[in-house]
Amino acid sequence: MVLVTCGSRREASRIARSVVSCRLAGCVNVLGTSVHSVYRWKGKIEQAREFLLVIKSSGKQLAKLRAEVERLHSYEVPEFIVLPVVAGSRRYLAWLEASLRPRRS
Repeated sequence: MVLVTCGSRREASRIARSVVSCRLAGCVNVLGTSVHSVYRWKGKIEQAREFLLVIKSSGKQLAKLRAEVERLHSYEVPEFIVLPVVAGSRRYLAWLEASLRPRRS
């Protein structure tokens, strides 16, 4: 599971569509309501309205996924936080794995 925040709903949707269509993620949840973020940036406390992506992928895809998120993202330093999945439904995890496999010609 990967967490990414975006400055707009449009950017969040664009990143979500791209990583799913490239098979770097099986599913991306785009939280429809913005989150209020408070953070330190360049020595100052900042606040922003952001949209959170919850990306379902695999360890094998992380480098490519990170590169694609960074390529599409407007932030100088986009959030890319990886959380381990310690358990899950076998059927869901099998679906996720299958959805990340390249298509056969």
